[in-house]
Amino acid sequence: MGVVTVKFGGSSVADAEQIRKTKDIVMSDPGRRYVVVSGPGKRSKEDEKITDLLYTYQKLAAGGKGSDAAAVFSIIEERFIGLKEELGASVDIESALAKVAADLTAGADADYAASRGEFLNAQLIAAFYGYDFVDAAGLVLFDSDGAFLAEETNTALAAELAKHERAVVPGFYGTTPDGSPKTFSRGGSDVTGALVARAVRADVYENWTDVSGFLMADPRIVENPRPVPVISYREQRELSSMGASVLHEDAVTPARIAGIPINIRNTNAPGDAGTMIVSGDAPEAARAGVRGISGRKGYTALRVYKNAAGGGARLLTPIIDAATRHGAAPDFALSAVDAATLYFASGTDATSLDAALEEGLAVVRADETSTTEGVALIAVVGSGVGADPGTAAKVAGALAEAGITSYGACFSVSETNIVVGVADKDYEAVLRAIYAKLAYL
Repeated sequence: MGVVTVKFGGSSVADAEQIRKTKDIVMSDPGRRYVVVSGPGKRSKEDEKITDLLYTYQKLAAGGKGSDAAAVFSIIEERFIGLKEELGASVDIESALAKVAADLTAGADADYAASRGEFLNAQLIAAFYGYDFVDAAGLVLFDSDGAFLAEETNTALAAELAKHERAVVPGFYGTTPDGSPKTFSRGGSDVTGALVARAVRADVYENWTDVSGFLMADPRIVENPRPVPVISYREQRELSSMGASVLHEDAVTPARIAGIPINIRNTNAPGDAGTMIVSGDAPEAARAGVRGISGRKGYTALRVYKNAAGGGARLLTPIIDAATRHGAAPDFALSAVDAATLYFASGTDATSLDAALEEGLAVVRADETSTTEGVALIAVVGSGVGADPGTAAKVAGALAEAGITSYGACFSVSETNIVVGVADKDYEAVLRAIYAKLAYL
Protein backbone atom coordinates (compact mmCIF):
# COMPACT_ATOMS: atom_id res chain seq x y z
CA MET A 1 0.00 0.00 0.00
CA GLY A 2 1.44 3.38 -1.00
CA VAL A 3 1.79 6.36 1.31
CA VAL A 4 -0.14 9.47 0.32
CA THR A 5 0.37 12.95 1.77
CA VAL A 6 -2.73 15.13 1.52
CA LYS A 7 -3.04 18.91 1.79
CA PHE A 8 -6.36 20.74 2.08
CA GLY A 9 -6.52 24.45 1.30
CA GLY A 10 -8.56 27.12 3.05
CA SER A 11 -11.68 26.68 0.92
CA SER A 12 -11.63 22.93 1.66
CA VAL A 13 -11.74 23.53 5.42
CA ALA A 14 -13.85 26.70 5.53
CA ASP A 15 -16.79 25.19 7.40
CA ALA A 16 -18.04 21.96 8.95
CA GLU A 17 -19.59 20.69 5.72
CA GLN A 18 -16.31 21.12 3.86
CA ILE A 19 -14.30 19.50 6.66
CA ARG A 20 -16.64 16.49 6.55
CA LYS A 21 -15.84 16.20 2.83
CA THR A 22 -12.13 16.12 3.63
CA LYS A 23 -12.66 13.32 6.14
CA ASP A 24 -14.57 11.28 3.56
CA ILE A 25 -11.69 11.77 1.10
CA VAL A 26 -9.03 10.81 3.63
CA MET A 27 -10.89 7.77 4.96
CA SER A 28 -11.63 6.47 1.46
CA ASP A 29 -7.95 5.55 0.97
CA PRO A 30 -5.95 3.94 3.82
CA GLY A 31 -2.79 5.28 2.19
CA ARG A 32 -3.79 8.86 3.05
CA ARG A 33 -1.91 8.87 6.33
CA TYR A 34 -0.42 12.36 6.58
CA VAL A 35 -2.61 15.44 6.22
CA VAL A 36 -1.60 19.10 6.08
CA VAL A 37 -4.29 21.75 6.54
CA SER A 38 -4.65 25.48 6.01
CA GLY A 39 -6.58 27.85 8.26
CA PRO A 40 -10.31 28.16 7.53
CA GLY A 41 -10.94 30.18 4.39
CA LYS A 42 -13.93 32.20 3.26
CA ARG A 43 -17.38 30.62 3.44
CA SER A 44 -18.77 33.21 1.05
CA LYS A 45 -17.58 36.25 -0.90
CA GLU A 46 -18.52 38.50 2.00
CA ASP A 47 -16.73 36.37 4.60
CA GLU A 48 -13.17 36.86 5.88
CA LYS A 49 -10.38 34.31 6.10
CA ILE A 50 -9.33 33.42 9.63
CA THR A 51 -5.74 34.42 8.82
CA ASP A 52 -6.87 37.93 7.85
CA LEU A 53 -8.88 38.23 11.05
CA LEU A 54 -5.85 37.20 13.09
CA TYR A 55 -3.69 39.77 11.30
CA THR A 56 -6.30 42.42 12.12
CA TYR A 57 -6.46 41.37 15.76
CA GLN A 58 -2.67 41.54 16.10
CA LYS A 59 -2.53 45.05 14.64
CA LEU A 60 -5.33 46.31 16.86
CA ALA A 61 -3.84 44.73 19.98
CA ALA A 62 -0.39 46.15 19.17
CA GLY A 63 -1.97 49.57 18.65
CA GLY A 64 -3.63 49.55 22.04
CA LYS A 65 -7.15 49.32 20.62
CA GLY A 66 -8.31 46.70 23.08
CA SER A 67 -12.06 46.94 22.58
CA ASP A 68 -11.79 46.80 18.79
CA ALA A 69 -9.39 43.87 19.07
CA ALA A 70 -11.77 42.02 21.41
CA ALA A 71 -14.60 42.39 18.89
CA VAL A 72 -12.45 40.85 16.16
CA PHE A 73 -11.32 37.98 18.38
CA SER A 74 -14.90 37.17 19.30
CA ILE A 75 -15.49 36.42 15.60
CA ILE A 76 -12.48 34.09 15.56
CA GLU A 77 -13.65 32.34 18.74
CA GLU A 78 -17.17 31.93 17.43
CA ARG A 79 -15.86 30.39 14.22
CA PHE A 80 -13.64 27.78 15.86
CA ILE A 81 -15.99 26.90 18.70
CA GLY A 82 -18.81 26.59 16.18
CA LEU A 83 -16.70 24.18 14.10
CA LYS A 84 -15.91 22.10 17.19
CA GLU A 85 -19.56 21.82 18.12
CA GLU A 86 -20.79 21.08 14.60
CA LEU A 87 -18.16 18.40 14.09
CA GLY A 88 -18.45 16.94 17.58
CA ALA A 89 -14.66 17.06 17.92
CA SER A 90 -13.20 16.24 21.32
CA VAL A 91 -10.57 18.97 21.67
CA ASP A 92 -10.04 21.82 24.13
CA ILE A 93 -10.10 24.53 21.48
CA GLU A 94 -11.29 27.09 24.04
CA SER A 95 -8.03 26.94 26.03
CA ALA A 96 -5.98 27.10 22.83
CA LEU A 97 -7.92 30.20 21.73
CA ALA A 98 -7.42 31.84 25.12
CA LYS A 99 -3.66 31.34 24.87
CA VAL A 100 -3.58 32.84 21.37
CA ALA A 101 -5.45 35.91 22.59
CA ALA A 102 -3.15 36.28 25.60
CA ASP A 103 0.00 35.92 23.51
CA LEU A 104 -1.17 38.52 20.99
CA THR A 105 -2.24 40.93 23.72
CA ALA A 106 1.23 40.50 25.26
CA GLY A 107 2.87 41.57 21.98
CA ALA A 108 3.28 38.47 19.80
CA ASP A 109 4.13 39.48 16.24
CA ALA A 110 2.36 39.14 12.88
CA ASP A 111 4.01 35.81 12.05
CA TYR A 112 2.66 34.35 15.28
CA ALA A 113 -0.80 35.73 14.48
CA ALA A 114 -0.77 34.37 10.92
CA SER A 115 0.30 30.91 12.05
CA ARG A 116 -2.49 30.41 14.57
CA GLY A 117 -5.25 29.75 12.04
CA GLU A 118 -3.44 26.63 10.84
CA PHE A 119 -2.37 25.70 14.39
CA LEU A 120 -5.93 25.78 15.75
CA ASN A 121 -7.54 24.19 12.71
CA ALA A 122 -5.08 21.29 12.61
CA GLN A 123 -5.85 20.43 16.25
CA LEU A 124 -9.57 20.49 15.55
CA ILE A 125 -9.31 18.39 12.38
CA ALA A 126 -6.92 15.89 13.98
CA ALA A 127 -9.46 15.30 16.73
CA PHE A 128 -12.28 14.97 14.18
CA TYR A 129 -10.33 12.42 12.11
CA GLY A 130 -8.93 10.54 15.12
CA TYR A 131 -5.39 11.29 13.87
CA ASP A 132 -2.40 12.54 15.88
CA PHE A 133 -1.73 16.28 15.90
CA VAL A 134 1.90 17.07 15.06
CA ASP A 135 2.86 20.74 15.40
CA ALA A 136 5.10 22.21 12.69
CA ALA A 137 6.93 24.20 15.37
CA GLY A 138 10.45 22.83 15.82
CA LEU A 139 10.10 20.69 12.67
CA VAL A 140 9.78 23.20 9.82
CA LEU A 141 12.93 25.21 10.44
CA PHE A 142 14.18 28.69 9.58
CA ASP A 143 17.46 30.31 10.59
CA SER A 144 17.68 33.44 12.72
CA ASP A 145 17.48 35.63 9.60
CA GLY A 146 14.27 33.91 8.45
CA ALA A 147 15.86 31.81 5.69
CA PHE A 148 14.24 28.40 5.24
CA LEU A 149 16.43 25.39 6.14
CA ALA A 150 15.40 22.64 3.71
CA GLU A 151 17.62 19.74 4.72
CA GLU A 152 17.37 20.37 8.46
CA THR A 153 13.59 20.47 8.08
CA ASN A 154 13.53 17.19 6.16
CA THR A 155 15.59 15.47 8.85
CA ALA A 156 13.43 16.80 11.70
CA LEU A 157 10.11 16.03 9.99
CA ALA A 158 11.18 12.54 8.96
CA ALA A 159 12.27 11.66 12.49
CA GLU A 160 9.08 12.94 14.12
CA LEU A 161 6.55 11.62 11.59
CA ALA A 162 8.12 8.16 11.75
CA LYS A 163 6.63 8.01 15.26
CA HIS A 164 3.08 8.56 13.95
CA GLU A 165 1.09 6.15 11.84
CA ARG A 166 -1.37 8.90 10.92
CA ALA A 167 -1.06 12.62 11.61
CA VAL A 168 -2.43 16.07 10.85
CA VAL A 169 0.17 18.84 10.53
CA PRO A 170 -0.59 22.58 10.35
CA GLY A 171 0.69 24.24 7.19
CA PHE A 172 2.17 27.66 6.44
CA TYR A 173 4.62 28.07 9.32
CA GLY A 174 7.67 26.81 11.16
CA THR A 175 10.01 28.27 13.77
CA THR A 176 13.33 30.08 14.08
CA PRO A 177 16.04 28.87 16.53
CA ASP A 178 14.49 30.80 19.44
CA GLY A 179 11.12 29.10 18.85
CA SER A 180 9.40 32.11 17.28
CA PRO A 181 6.91 31.25 14.52
CA LYS A 182 7.97 32.13 10.99
CA THR A 183 5.56 31.88 8.05
CA PHE A 184 6.04 31.17 4.38
CA SER A 185 4.50 33.61 1.90
CA ARG A 186 0.74 33.42 1.29
CA GLY A 187 -0.30 29.97 0.11
CA GLY A 188 2.62 28.46 1.98
CA SER A 189 0.62 25.51 3.29
CA ASP A 190 1.24 24.03 -0.18
CA VAL A 191 4.95 24.12 0.68
CA THR A 192 4.40 22.38 4.03
CA GLY A 193 2.47 19.65 2.25
CA ALA A 194 5.39 19.05 -0.09
CA LEU A 195 7.84 19.02 2.83
CA VAL A 196 5.78 16.39 4.63
CA ALA A 197 5.49 14.33 1.44
CA ARG A 198 9.26 14.35 1.07
CA ALA A 199 9.85 13.54 4.74
CA VAL A 200 7.59 10.47 4.72
CA ARG A 201 8.73 9.41 1.23
CA ALA A 202 5.18 9.55 -0.08
CA ASP A 203 4.25 7.89 -3.34
CA VAL A 204 2.12 10.90 -4.24
CA TYR A 205 1.34 14.34 -2.83
CA GLU A 206 -2.34 15.21 -3.25
CA ASN A 207 -3.12 18.92 -3.07
CA TRP A 208 -6.87 19.39 -2.65
CA THR A 209 -8.40 22.75 -3.49
CA ASP A 210 -11.57 24.15 -5.10
CA VAL A 211 -10.63 23.51 -8.75
CA SER A 212 -10.04 20.28 -10.65
CA GLY A 213 -6.41 20.98 -11.47
CA PHE A 214 -4.78 23.42 -13.84
CA LEU A 215 -6.59 25.04 -16.73
CA MET A 216 -4.73 26.30 -19.78
CA ALA A 217 -5.78 29.89 -19.03
CA ASP A 218 -7.65 31.91 -16.42
CA PRO A 219 -11.36 30.95 -16.73
CA ARG A 220 -12.32 34.46 -15.60
CA ILE A 221 -10.84 35.74 -18.86
CA VAL A 222 -11.01 32.82 -21.31
CA GLU A 223 -14.31 30.98 -21.65
CA ASN A 224 -14.04 27.24 -20.87
CA PRO A 225 -10.26 26.89 -21.14
CA ARG A 226 -8.93 23.38 -21.67
CA PRO A 227 -7.90 21.36 -18.61
CA VAL A 228 -4.25 20.37 -18.30
CA PRO A 229 -4.05 16.68 -17.31
CA VAL A 230 -0.25 16.52 -16.99
CA ILE A 231 2.43 19.17 -16.50
CA SER A 232 6.09 19.04 -15.53
CA TYR A 233 7.50 20.45 -12.29
CA ARG A 234 9.39 23.09 -14.28
CA GLU A 235 6.36 24.16 -16.29
CA GLN A 236 4.24 24.44 -13.16
CA ARG A 237 6.80 26.68 -11.43
CA GLU A 238 6.93 28.99 -14.41
CA LEU A 239 3.13 29.25 -14.63
CA SER A 240 2.77 29.82 -10.87
CA SER A 241 5.45 32.52 -10.86
CA MET A 242 3.47 34.31 -13.58
CA GLY A 243 0.16 34.29 -11.75
CA ALA A 244 -1.39 30.82 -12.07
CA SER A 245 -2.42 30.54 -8.42
CA VAL A 246 -3.54 26.91 -8.11
CA LEU A 247 -0.31 25.87 -6.35
CA HIS A 248 2.38 27.89 -4.56
CA GLU A 249 5.43 28.04 -6.85
CA ASP A 250 7.82 26.87 -4.08
CA ALA A 251 5.74 23.76 -3.34
CA VAL A 252 7.30 21.99 -6.30
CA THR A 253 10.89 21.98 -5.06
CA PRO A 254 10.65 19.44 -2.19
CA ALA A 255 8.56 17.08 -4.33
CA ARG A 256 10.91 17.48 -7.28
CA ILE A 257 13.94 16.66 -5.11
CA ALA A 258 12.27 13.45 -3.95
CA GLY A 259 10.69 12.59 -7.31
CA ILE A 260 7.17 12.66 -5.84
CA PRO A 261 4.33 13.41 -8.29
CA ILE A 262 1.83 16.08 -7.22
CA ASN A 263 -1.86 15.59 -7.94
CA ILE A 264 -4.05 18.72 -7.89
CA ARG A 265 -7.58 17.61 -6.92
CA ASN A 266 -10.97 19.21 -6.22
CA THR A 267 -12.48 18.68 -2.76
CA ASN A 268 -15.93 19.40 -4.19
CA ALA A 269 -15.50 16.98 -7.11
CA PRO A 270 -13.33 14.16 -5.70
CA GLY A 271 -14.03 11.93 -8.69
CA ASP A 272 -12.19 14.28 -11.05
CA ALA A 273 -8.68 13.14 -11.93
CA GLY A 274 -7.22 16.65 -11.70
CA THR A 275 -3.73 17.55 -12.87
CA MET A 276 -0.59 15.48 -12.32
CA ILE A 277 2.68 17.40 -11.88
CA VAL A 278 5.58 15.12 -12.75
CA SER A 279 9.20 15.08 -13.84
CA GLY A 280 9.88 16.46 -17.29
CA ASP A 281 11.47 13.11 -18.10
CA ALA A 282 8.22 11.26 -17.48
CA PRO A 283 6.71 9.92 -20.75
CA GLU A 284 3.38 11.64 -20.12
CA ALA A 285 5.10 15.05 -19.79
CA ALA A 286 7.53 14.67 -22.67
CA ARG A 287 5.14 15.68 -25.45
CA ALA A 288 6.04 19.08 -26.84
CA GLY A 289 3.38 21.76 -26.79
CA VAL A 290 1.75 24.56 -24.83
CA ARG A 291 0.65 23.69 -21.28
CA GLY A 292 -0.59 27.04 -20.10
CA ILE A 293 -0.80 30.80 -20.56
CA SER A 294 -0.69 33.15 -17.58
CA GLY A 295 0.53 36.60 -16.68
CA ARG A 296 0.72 39.52 -14.31
CA LYS A 297 -0.19 43.18 -14.62
CA GLY A 298 1.36 46.26 -13.12
CA TYR A 299 5.02 45.98 -14.10
CA THR A 300 7.22 49.05 -14.42
CA ALA A 301 9.70 48.84 -17.32
CA LEU A 302 12.97 50.75 -17.00
CA ARG A 303 14.91 51.20 -20.24
CA VAL A 304 18.55 52.28 -20.12
CA TYR A 305 20.81 53.29 -23.03
CA LYS A 306 24.52 54.16 -22.94
CA ASN A 307 26.52 54.84 -26.05
CA ALA A 308 29.38 52.36 -26.51
CA ALA A 309 28.52 50.55 -23.29
CA GLY A 310 30.35 47.50 -24.55
CA GLY A 311 27.50 45.16 -23.66
CA GLY A 312 24.13 45.68 -22.05
CA ALA A 313 25.01 43.32 -19.22
CA ARG A 314 27.38 46.00 -17.93
CA LEU A 315 24.37 48.27 -17.54
CA LEU A 316 22.28 45.63 -15.78
CA THR A 317 24.76 44.64 -13.07
CA PRO A 318 25.00 47.94 -11.10
CA ILE A 319 21.23 48.50 -11.25
CA ILE A 320 20.36 44.95 -10.19
CA ASP A 321 22.93 45.05 -7.38
CA ALA A 322 21.51 48.31 -6.05
CA ALA A 323 17.92 47.11 -6.41
CA THR A 324 18.70 43.87 -4.58
CA ARG A 325 20.30 45.76 -1.69
CA HIS A 326 17.18 47.90 -1.39
CA GLY A 327 14.81 44.91 -1.59
CA ALA A 328 13.51 45.93 -5.01
CA ALA A 329 15.05 43.37 -7.37
CA PRO A 330 13.49 43.16 -10.86
CA ASP A 331 11.56 40.11 -12.01
CA PHE A 332 13.07 40.22 -15.53
CA ALA A 333 16.11 41.87 -17.09
CA LEU A 334 17.07 41.99 -20.77
CA SER A 335 20.11 43.44 -22.51
CA ALA A 336 21.39 44.35 -25.96
CA VAL A 337 24.74 45.76 -27.07
CA ASP A 338 24.29 49.25 -25.55
CA ALA A 339 20.90 48.98 -23.87
CA ALA A 340 19.04 47.16 -21.13
CA THR A 341 15.48 46.85 -19.88
CA LEU A 342 14.40 45.83 -16.39
CA TYR A 343 10.87 44.88 -15.29
CA PHE A 344 9.83 45.59 -11.70
CA ALA A 345 6.67 43.94 -10.31
CA SER A 346 3.70 45.95 -9.08
CA GLY A 347 4.35 45.08 -5.44
CA THR A 348 7.79 46.67 -5.45
CA ASP A 349 8.06 49.37 -2.79
CA ALA A 350 8.22 52.73 -4.59
CA THR A 351 10.60 54.36 -2.10
CA SER A 352 13.01 51.43 -2.25
CA LEU A 353 12.83 51.35 -6.04
CA ASP A 354 13.54 55.08 -6.35
CA ALA A 355 16.54 54.80 -4.04
CA ALA A 356 17.85 51.75 -5.91
CA LEU A 357 17.52 53.38 -9.32
CA GLU A 358 19.19 56.57 -8.16
CA GLU A 359 22.11 54.57 -6.82
CA GLY A 360 22.40 52.20 -9.78
CA LEU A 361 21.99 54.82 -12.48
CA ALA A 362 24.64 56.99 -10.83
CA VAL A 363 27.10 54.15 -11.48
CA VAL A 364 25.87 53.46 -15.02
CA ARG A 365 25.80 57.14 -16.06
CA ALA A 366 23.41 56.38 -18.89
CA ASP A 367 22.85 58.63 -21.88
CA GLU A 368 19.13 57.91 -21.95
CA THR A 369 16.61 56.40 -19.55
CA SER A 370 12.85 56.00 -19.74
CA THR A 371 10.21 54.42 -17.55
CA THR A 372 6.91 52.86 -18.63
CA GLU A 373 4.33 51.97 -16.01
CA GLY A 374 1.32 49.72 -16.42
CA VAL A 375 3.03 46.90 -18.33
CA ALA A 376 1.58 43.39 -18.31
CA LEU A 377 3.78 40.37 -18.95
CA ILE A 378 2.17 37.21 -20.33
CA ALA A 379 3.99 33.87 -20.40
CA VAL A 380 3.30 31.00 -22.78
CA VAL A 381 4.63 27.89 -21.05
CA GLY A 382 5.16 24.41 -22.41
CA SER A 383 7.70 21.80 -23.41
CA GLY A 384 9.90 23.15 -26.20
CA VAL A 385 7.93 26.35 -26.86
CA GLY A 386 10.91 28.62 -26.18
CA ALA A 387 12.93 26.91 -28.88
CA ASP A 388 10.09 26.75 -31.41
CA PRO A 389 9.97 29.68 -33.85
CA GLY A 390 6.48 28.59 -34.92
CA THR A 391 5.06 29.23 -31.45
CA ALA A 392 6.74 32.65 -31.25
CA ALA A 393 5.31 33.51 -34.68
CA LYS A 394 1.81 32.56 -33.51
CA VAL A 395 2.17 34.75 -30.43
CA ALA A 396 3.25 37.70 -32.58
CA GLY A 397 0.44 36.92 -35.03
CA ALA A 398 -2.15 36.90 -32.26
CA LEU A 399 -1.11 40.41 -31.23
CA ALA A 400 -1.10 41.65 -34.82
CA GLU A 401 -4.57 40.27 -35.55
CA ALA A 402 -5.90 41.84 -32.36
CA GLY A 403 -4.36 45.18 -33.36
CA ILE A 404 -2.26 45.32 -30.20
CA THR A 405 1.33 46.55 -30.01
CA SER A 406 3.78 44.81 -27.71
CA TYR A 407 5.74 46.85 -25.19
CA GLY A 408 9.12 45.79 -26.48
CA ALA A 409 9.16 42.48 -24.65
CA CYS A 410 8.82 39.26 -26.58
CA PHE A 411 11.52 36.96 -25.38
CA SER A 412 12.36 33.46 -24.26
CA VAL A 413 14.61 32.79 -21.30
CA SER A 414 14.30 29.00 -21.44
CA GLU A 415 13.04 26.23 -23.69
CA THR A 416 9.78 26.17 -21.75
CA ASN A 417 8.57 29.77 -22.07
CA ILE A 418 7.92 32.77 -24.26
CA VAL A 419 7.11 36.08 -22.55
CA VAL A 420 5.39 39.03 -24.20
CA GLY A 421 4.79 42.50 -22.78
CA VAL A 422 1.68 44.60 -23.47
CA ALA A 423 -0.19 47.47 -21.84
CA ASP A 424 -2.21 46.56 -18.76
CA LYS A 425 -5.38 47.67 -20.55
CA ASP A 426 -4.76 45.08 -23.29
CA TYR A 427 -4.00 42.18 -20.96
CA GLU A 428 -7.31 40.33 -21.18
CA ALA A 429 -7.63 40.81 -24.95
CA VAL A 430 -4.11 39.53 -25.54
CA LEU A 431 -4.60 36.52 -23.28
CA ARG A 432 -7.72 35.54 -25.21
CA ALA A 433 -6.02 36.11 -28.57
CA ILE A 434 -2.98 34.00 -27.66
CA TYR A 435 -5.17 31.24 -26.26
CA ALA A 436 -7.21 31.13 -29.48
CA LYS A 437 -3.99 30.66 -31.46
CA LEU A 438 -2.27 28.13 -29.20
CA ALA A 439 -4.96 26.15 -27.36
CA TYR A 440 -4.69 23.09 -29.56
CA LEU A 441 -0.97 22.99 -30.27
